[in-house]
Amino acid sequence: MKPASCVFRPILMTTMSAIFGALPLVLSNATGSEFRRPLGITIIGGLILSQVLTLFTTPVVYLYLDRLRLWWERAHKRKIETRVALQPA
Repeated sequence: MKPASCVFRPILMTTMSAIFGALPLVLSNATGSEFRRPLGITIIGGLILSQVLTLFTTPVVYLYLDRLRLWWERAHKRKIETRVALQPA
């Protein structure tokens, strides 16, 4: 199993490069920049929000899926043990 840093580093690097790519839209003072600034703010805000949600929800989903798998295995094992116990000798 890979360490967590190997998994999250590419995700963080991709998000940061997209944020840095949208910074000129936000920081520009050129003609017409007042029309592009809201787009840049929206892009950066969406990237930050999606990054935070991804980093917090992905481990939670994996934990719940693992609990579901364990519950399924216990239920299936109990079902097999019940069948074996009910069979005539």
